[in-house]
Amino acid sequence: MRGTPGYMAPEWSSSIITEKVNVYSFGVVLLEILCGRRNFDHSQPEEAMNLLDLFKKNIEEDQLLDMVDKYSEDMQLHGVEVVNTMKTAAWCLQKDFTKRPSMSMVVKVLEGVVNVESGLDYFFLNPPLPNTRAGVDNQEVHVVSATTLLPLVLSGPR
Repeated sequence: MRGTPGYMAPEWSSSIITEKVNVYSFGVVLLEILCGRRNFDHSQPEEAMNLLDLFKKNIEEDQLLDMVDKYSEDMQLHGVEVVNTMKTAAWCLQKDFTKRPSMSMVVKVLEGVVNVESGLDYFFLNPPLPNTRAGVDNQEVHVVSATTLLPLVLSGPR
């Protein structure tokens, strides 16, 4: 397993890795840009430390406008468009990779050609890195697991 904690798709903890792991990571980065903060921000109060948890809460309470980057005048001026783009991020963050869009579909949504799918699941899973070292009788054992990689499907020209 390789990646940055907080940006890794939930399926990294299983043996099914697809091209959609990058879509998940893109969703996290997109949300960070729109909100003007990091995914894990230890300077925030405990209930707001994890951006995905805060995002889920604000979606459920229909308060996404409150998450728009308060330090960006442009983001504040275009709040409605930013909230619509947050919905694109939500689509990218689906815990079930089969429900995430392809990156070519994300581009079409951002261009305004396609709408975000309805009926999204807002339980965004942001798993921690598993412990890759286990102590046995005061000896460290490195645990290595092989993951079968599925062939990537290229999205083709845009």
